Amino acid sequence: MLSIETKNLLHLSLIQGVGPKTVLFLVKILGSAEKVLSATPEELEKVEELSANARNRLTQRKLGCSLERELELIQEYGCQIITYYDSAYPRLLKEVDPPPLLLYVRGELKPEDALSIAIVGSREAKDYGRRVSYQLSHQLANRGLTVISGFAKGIDTCAHRGALEAGGRTIAVMGNGLSLIYPAGNSDLVDKVVESGALISEFPMGMKPRAENFPRRNRIISGLTLGTVVVEASNRSGALITARLASEQGREVFAVPGEIFSELSTGTHKLIDNGAKLISTVDDLIEALPHHIINQISAITPTSEATNRGKQIPIIINKDNLEGTSSALQKSTETDKKKPLPKPPPPDLTSDEKTVFDAIKVPSTHIDTIVRTTQLPISQVSSALLMLELKGAIEQLPGKQFAKTI
Repeated sequence: MLSIETKNLLHLSLIQGVGPKTVLFLVKILGSAEKVLSATPEELEKVEELSANARNRLTQRKLGCSLERELELIQEYGCQIITYYDSAYPRLLKEVDPPPLLLYVRGELKPEDALSIAIVGSREAKDYGRRVSYQLSHQLANRGLTVISGFAKGIDTCAHRGALEAGGRTIAVMGNGLSLIYPAGNSDLVDKVVESGALISEFPMGMKPRAENFPRRNRIISGLTLGTVVVEASNRSGALITARLASEQGREVFAVPGEIFSELSTGTHKLIDNGAKLISTVDDLIEALPHHIINQISAITPTSEATNRGKQIPIIINKDNLEGTSSALQKSTETDKKKPLPKPPPPDLTSDEKTVFDAIKVPSTHIDTIVRTTQLPISQVSSALLMLELKGAIEQLPGKQFAKTI
């Protein structure tokens, strides 16, 4: 059950045109959300820093949606409300300007989520980026870190799946209210994320995804984490906004080098040229963090053989294709040449994935043959093939041929 003060803060958050910065300032000046709500126009007039527009909006109290309906939706979807003043509010997020006034949470935020990394990138990711995102997330989760992303299709989705299938924690930061699932194609992920982490948003429960919501969401993604990794991003990608915000927040910014002929590498390579840390292994990322953080990660990292096998990110860089790229990328290739990148075995396969995997014969098998062998719908086979690729178990060859890699 929500406290009276939480309900009052929720009420203030629903007033149109009054942002979190204004509410936090007024609560500090007047002493509580209740006193802000009950303040007369004359009392608000005395707050010199308050603009006339904000004063009018607070006086009129025009809500974007009904408070009663909002409370009903919160209960219906089993949400928690964590306000800026609660002990459960993430410490790192308080350093963001402006911090969210409150967070809607489906699932649970835990203290260990302070050890977290954001993975972001293009919605239209290629196989390369999706595979890197999945395996990087899987390996970070094996190290005990929480993976945070924005629940969008492409890189974000693969990051969430990688953490989940490693048995780790992941947090999805939404650009809409939590009574809606966006994109709809990720509806199968919702319960898994809620069970192994959380869906969170600062937007009212029924808020639809709007273009202006996503930059606000991005500051939360970067603000919750120790650093942000960009995997495949064009020069116009929203992931670059997240990277910029991370830098402004004093957090680490990492970039994975990509295929030089791909438009989806232009943004990541520009980040590297502008000082983002180039990473080609999980160790590259962790070693760039502050020493006290590295010590905390070392203390919680499992020592199982499976974890040790999963240390490397499978970045595929061909040194013969690096002419004309930055010197940073060339140095990375020389470093990678000295240490082979073993492919970790895939996590446990689902029933469909095992059926499809078993249908692939040496040296390779066409997708039509796989469909005939398995008797599964082609959409189901395609989905299983994609997940097997992400898990590093198979690779796609020209002509819709598939070959096992393990």
